[in-house]
Amino acid sequence: MSNLLKIGFLGGGKMAQAMAKGFISAGLTKSENMTASFHPTDLSNIEAFKSFGAETFLENIPIVKRSEVIFVSVKPSVVPTVLENVRTVSDGKLFISIAMGVTLEDLEKSLSSKARVIRVMPNTPALVRSGATVYVRGKAATSDDCSVTQKLFESIGTCEEVMESLMDPVTALSGSGPAYIFVLIEALADGGVKMGLPRDLAYRLAAQTVLGAGKLVRETGRHPGQLKDDVTSPAGSTAAGLAFLEQNAFRHAVAGAVEAATLRCREVSGNK
Repeated sequence: MSNLLKIGFLGGGKMAQAMAKGFISAGLTKSENMTASFHPTDLSNIEAFKSFGAETFLENIPIVKRSEVIFVSVKPSVVPTVLENVRTVSDGKLFISIAMGVTLEDLEKSLSSKARVIRVMPNTPALVRSGATVYVRGKAATSDDCSVTQKLFESIGTCEEVMESLMDPVTALSGSGPAYIFVLIEALADGGVKMGLPRDLAYRLAAQTVLGAGKLVRETGRHPGQLKDDVTSPAGSTAAGLAFLEQNAFRHAVAGAVEAATLRCREVSGNK
């Protein structure tokens, strides 16, 4: 592959836009090397792609013909139709699917046997280049394909390879996880407001606190329990707050949310 990748998007919603901007910012491609296909009614997303210099189409085949790497970023329900549509031009191309719940087997059987496939699960913080992405390689994917995938997604956050059997719990943890954290931020701010803080200040402090705590865990490599102990003085305010969380089964509720979301993913994808 050339140094600057020719990248195409089958579908160009918010996540595709975030990826496209991240790849350009990281110098992995240029906007003139990028194409995207859309439904004719999808005017706002067409304009968004045009705004950073990508070429847009109302058909899928030109995207595949012009690209080395093709992102499958349409809604999961239309993935089989879209891939069947480009099967005849899919030989030798790398397809990276971000469609939730669509298995490698489903992707591979909709394309030429000479196409290579990688399935990824990014999350919405990719919109601000702080995503947590995992990927699974298909049967024909090479180590070069994995390197390309890793490099692309590391430009918008972190990226790790996993086995496909882990995709449902990953979806439940990092895919759905931002929603749990937004509820936590909202609750922290509500508590601050109840105790007299102005709401805008409470939201800013809560958001920065979550961001900083996550960074501490990631960058120090220390166990979250140790970091919690560092903040917790004997008989102090943090100890009182933590005791209240324990009384109200905070950990059990969060772990239970991941379990419930995993079970729902398995239900949708037909995995047991």
